[in-house]
Amino acid sequence: MLGGLGVATLMQVKHRRELMFASLPTLFAIHQFTEGFVWLGLDGMLSPAVVHNAGAAFMLYAQGLLPALIPLSVMLFERTAKRRRIMLPFVILGFALTFYTLWALATFPTQVYALQNSIVYTNPATNYTSIAILYIIATCGSLFASESKPMIAFGTANIVILLVVMAVKRYAFTSVWCAYAAVASVIILAYFWRSRGIRPLHYAGLV
Repeated sequence: MLGGLGVATLMQVKHRRELMFASLPTLFAIHQFTEGFVWLGLDGMLSPAVVHNAGAAFMLYAQGLLPALIPLSVMLFERTAKRRRIMLPFVILGFALTFYTLWALATFPTQVYALQNSIVYTNPATNYTSIAILYIIATCGSLFASESKPMIAFGTANIVILLVVMAVKRYAFTSVWCAYAAVASVIILAYFWRSRGIRPLHYAGLV
């Protein structure tokens, strides 16, 4: 289902500036597919090495790449240079988090285990409230800074999902939030579908 959603979104792309943001549903689908191997390993159907490698790949995207990918993709999508300048701090923060997280994942071991029907991913260098807050600011802040109402809707959906997950399954935040964010990607497809008559926007000649 998520894979079909991703393909449908990519088929709506009309300009290269739209490509990165339009790729998010597909990347989320691949991300969830990767976690399927983690589940199979934790259930004893695959080797511990598969659990380790698939878990590392899951964390690489969830904590390592998303903080930079989301704000950059939204900034590229924005129509005006003024609005992109407003988003630049979120992009800088996102890349700083990405570099830090990649260092943390490469330096410290990540634990992966099942707890109450969810997968828990923990790394001693990223498991801090301060890091989580900066992560939220980078990934959701850029969406709220957008001129596009669907972008704001996507950000709102992710904030609501985040608060629910933190209240119900904080211990498995990374896994559960990413799963629901993937489902929320239907908002991205809806935007591309409804705006197909007015795109590409006037960002083609802008810096």
